[in-house]
Amino acid sequence: MAEDDVYTKDGTVDYCGNPANKKETGTWRACPFILGNECCERLAYYGMSTNLVLYFKNRLHQHSATASKNVSNWSGTCYITPLIGAFLADSYLGRYWTIACFSIIYIIGMTLLTLSASVHGIKPTCHGHGDENCHATTLESAVCFLALYLIALGTGGIKPCVSSYGADQFDDADPVEKEHKSSFFNWFYFSINIGALIASSLLVWIQDNVGWGWGFGIPAVTMAIAVVSFFSGTRLYRNQKPGGSSLTRICQVVVASIRKHNVEVPSDKSLLYETADNESAIKGSRKLDHTNELRFFDKAAVLAQSDKVKDSANPWRLCTVTQVEELKSVLRLLPVWATGIIFATVYGQMGTLFVLQGQTMDTHVGNSNFKIPPASLSIFDTLSVIFWVPVYDRIIVPIARKFSGHKNGLTQLQRMGIGLFISIFSMVAAAILELIRLRMVRRHNYYQLEEIPMSIFWQVPQYFIIGCAEVFTFIGQLEFFYEQAPDAMRSFCSALSLTTVALGQYLSSLLVTIVTKISTRNGSPGWIPDNLNYGHIDYFFWLLAVLSVLNLIAFLLVSMLYTYKRPVGTLR
Repeated sequence: MAEDDVYTKDGTVDYCGNPANKKETGTWRACPFILGNECCERLAYYGMSTNLVLYFKNRLHQHSATASKNVSNWSGTCYITPLIGAFLADSYLGRYWTIACFSIIYIIGMTLLTLSASVHGIKPTCHGHGDENCHATTLESAVCFLALYLIALGTGGIKPCVSSYGADQFDDADPVEKEHKSSFFNWFYFSINIGALIASSLLVWIQDNVGWGWGFGIPAVTMAIAVVSFFSGTRLYRNQKPGGSSLTRICQVVVASIRKHNVEVPSDKSLLYETADNESAIKGSRKLDHTNELRFFDKAAVLAQSDKVKDSANPWRLCTVTQVEELKSVLRLLPVWATGIIFATVYGQMGTLFVLQGQTMDTHVGNSNFKIPPASLSIFDTLSVIFWVPVYDRIIVPIARKFSGHKNGLTQLQRMGIGLFISIFSMVAAAILELIRLRMVRRHNYYQLEEIPMSIFWQVPQYFIIGCAEVFTFIGQLEFFYEQAPDAMRSFCSALSLTTVALGQYLSSLLVTIVTKISTRNGSPGWIPDNLNYGHIDYFFWLLAVLSVLNLIAFLLVSMLYTYKRPVGTLR
């Protein structure tokens, strides 16, 4: 092997800060520790969050709509905080130390949540058997929500960094390793769903049948195991150097462009300012080739007579082409990003209205006395993902590659579009099921029955369809935002993709608020009353189906206009 081929060419370093040796670091030898960490962390997260709507409703004594909104708002926050973790990872700490520090906050939150559900004085008081006649004081509710929002902060440093950190283990400049990187995202999502599978089956059953103390305690222990798994691979990891504040660089381009708003951009791109070195002015980042869109920002790279380049240029007056293209790359991602919000709203129904719908149905398994918790039906979403990931990776990709000639079979945008199309049918399935359920209620006057004689397993199709859509849209989105991100902003762009889930949750909460306000006029029970037998959540599902169709049309238009980034050269 030539000397040049011993080390990675994407600027990564080992745990000592030396250039990463290809034979000793990264690739699939490092990934098991990262995948193990993600599997355990997601088991902890879903084990605590899957059944949360019922904990709020039964233990904290909240109304259905309030419980649903509180879960949506908290889940949304869990996907907004990654912007904080991503900024710190890209700018100052690097992904390794960001994951390590925020994991500690996460464990503190999980421990406090366990205590809030099991220690007398801070756990809700219940009279009677099980969850009957439970109520929580302001202090008890406050401790619970403090724990949950500590977890939300902790997950903010893990979510945007783990997928990017795993992808960092494959050298972009090596064609063989780059091909494995696409496969990594599939198996990364697969490991998430192995954790979710255990959470939505075993842990939900423990919460419903053993107790919430155990139900929250086991995820806390699992999170500790996740941290141990992550640190175990330290010597094998490849680390990207933090590139300084991306926010400052973006502001510099905007300010320099405005200052030079009267300057004309030359038609010859070679006249624009760029460093002469192989490496860009941004630490640990490859140069980016000039693109013709958003040409106003090119003014920041135009050399004016007042710009001193020989000594050192003032970055608030003159920016490199790479720095300008960094901003352009992020701006080009935004329309694609926006189309993920409606999909995330559809996805979010699994933790709210799907659970409440399942609660009104017969939860017995066959003729036995065993009752399946309504939240455990999300296991079929997980099984769907576990089924479709290998099918996609081993069957669909090779077949699609033959027809398209693309190394990944489908482009990332094509993959995301297919997922958006499939997701429409999950809402259609949920709406049709509710329509049939309400007809049975009216026909047999089942209004006061807690569980009508209709098996909860009729919900399986809507969960399974969402799982299939996830494999296309969410994994495609993970890979797309990593690949199209500038080198020094990959955690930030991964966090940006996660904020679609946050905004989807907030949109769901907003829609519930609007729908409830409008539909409860004149004393009507509304679409989402406490007793769903008097409601019409099928109307809500139809509303989401129509929004999903409009969103797909918008996505197709955005995709046709998108320009992919073009990195130039290597770092070694």
